[in-house]
Amino acid sequence: MLCMGKIRVAVFCGGQSAEHDVSLASGKNIADALDPNRYDITLVAIDRTGVLRLIPHIDELRKTTLDKPIDVTRFGTKVALYRGESGPVLVETGTGKKLTDLDVAFPILHGPYGEDGTVQGFFKFIGLPFVGPSVLGSSAGMDKDVTKRLLRDAGIGIGKFEILHRHKEKAQPTSFSTLKTKLGTPFFLKPVNMGSSIGVHKVNSEESYAKAIANAFLFDTKVIVEEFIEGREIECAVIGLHNLQASPPAEIIPKHEFYSYEAKYLDENGAAIELPAKVTPEQAKEFGRVAIQVCETLECRGLSRVDFFLRKSDGAILVNEINTLPGFTKISMYPKMMEQTGRTYSGLIDELIKLAIERREEEAGLRVNA
Repeated sequence: MLCMGKIRVAVFCGGQSAEHDVSLASGKNIADALDPNRYDITLVAIDRTGVLRLIPHIDELRKTTLDKPIDVTRFGTKVALYRGESGPVLVETGTGKKLTDLDVAFPILHGPYGEDGTVQGFFKFIGLPFVGPSVLGSSAGMDKDVTKRLLRDAGIGIGKFEILHRHKEKAQPTSFSTLKTKLGTPFFLKPVNMGSSIGVHKVNSEESYAKAIANAFLFDTKVIVEEFIEGREIECAVIGLHNLQASPPAEIIPKHEFYSYEAKYLDENGAAIELPAKVTPEQAKEFGRVAIQVCETLECRGLSRVDFFLRKSDGAILVNEINTLPGFTKISMYPKMMEQTGRTYSGLIDELIKLAIERREEEAGLRVNA
């Protein structure tokens, strides 16, 4: 159990993925929302090479913006984590100087090496509670191929898809005509392990297919190709460990060709938001039910955002994907949807930290030896 004093929380942001800049912006907002009367706050930036660097003061992080992110390599104090005799410890590398004990981590890291179970596995190894889904949930939810197969096997509605592997494509490329026959056109092509619409392409022709697949393979060794589903884009936020709760659904109405990185983060008019979504009470209930089922199927507890299509032709609810560490920028959907449940931004952060600690305390009671 934790002591009765302040909770020592470390916010980890940045990271090695293409979503580095979004993560910094999310970290800034989370750090601002943490009550210094309740928390001892340590800010750690992970640079693009994977080096952990101490952010000396929150004012340094406040300088970051999505269009002009700070360069975290200017923070000279490099740090490391390990399990000390009394628990997880943050130290200065080189000198070994102890900086602080830690009670919980908030890894607002998006994409590979942050959202995919890698960081979560290290935190679990050193006994540090962390916000967000488990190692298994994080890795399963990040890999769109695994996600789709697990949802399909659970009987949850999804669109048609194909998976392309880079090593197989080099030996025997899949033709545009083959995918057109299986999925129709247009279709969407995206890296399997990436978020924030990075590397996503809407493909209409053989020429656009060649460019799209070359770009997507820059970000991952697996690419998912999905049928185009004409319909409305709906999202639900989910929170909890055992008794999961879903927010009212929200609708994204892109002003661009699709909900791209630019539409999400850079263009203030890139998308309109209907919050709550204009759906029937029965549909709203079903979105929430399926969102919780998705999280239970993928072992994603703590927090997640589930993205859907409401298909125009027949009203079918189809799952697009899950985001296990959704953005926490000022325009991000997860905190906005959670506001609809009566949770303030700072109250939401408090609850997520509490859930992280509760999960760790529950796991600490398990036997590790026969």
